Amino acid sequence: MRLRLPVERPTEPPTGYKIAHPVLSQDGTRAGFTGVSLGGALPYGVLDDAACVYGRRHRPPARLCDCGFHCVHDRAAAEALLCTAEHRAAVLLGVSVLGAYIRFERGFRYARQRVRTATAGPCACGATVVALADADWGRPGWRALAPACAGCARGRTSLSLAGFARLAGGGLRVVAGGDAAAAPSAEPTARGEFGVPELVAEAALLQARLDWFQTQLARLGDRGAGGGEKG
Repeated sequence: MRLRLPVERPTEPPTGYKIAHPVLSQDGTRAGFTGVSLGGALPYGVLDDAACVYGRRHRPPARLCDCGFHCVHDRAAAEALLCTAEHRAAVLLGVSVLGAYIRFERGFRYARQRVRTATAGPCACGATVVALADADWGRPGWRALAPACAGCARGRTSLSLAGFARLAGGGLRVVAGGDAAAAPSAEPTARGEFGVPELVAEAALLQARLDWFQTQLARLGDRGAGGGEKG
């Protein structure tokens, strides 16, 4: 007798949590995420379908394979993964489980997902995060980003949290720490405007870039003055 898994027919998509690294495409036109373990070489968008990382032709999640998106039921269990050294720069994702899925004791393995929220921070220096900046590593065609404060983002390729949300699309909300459900939205209002927290973060990032630019100009000025004296 062949045992079959029980069939679930939820009235709305199950939710789950996972961690991932935010990524920016080489040309700067797309934003997404890449996983921290199995499938980490395949960046995905806010709304995306899973693919078998072994190149097999079956549809994820296959029962006799490890393919498919993965998430856990408990937010605290996903947050605990951020304590490890290799995952400190990752962000916490809240996702909707779509399509076919297999339920396990601690989470799901599933075919399709929508990333609803991404919680970032703090910066590696301990300051409040205002941007996602170049993390000095990546995948072919994709630049990995890490939470950064205004000072640490200075002079590096970076996006504000609201800017990353706009580029990623799909209604994604990107927040700095705290409770993603209670945090202010990073999406524009009906009039296309942003709230005070998003504008403050944008201003801090712009100020950091301006400070860096002025520092570079000052250095060039000093070099020019020195060269004039020698002549």
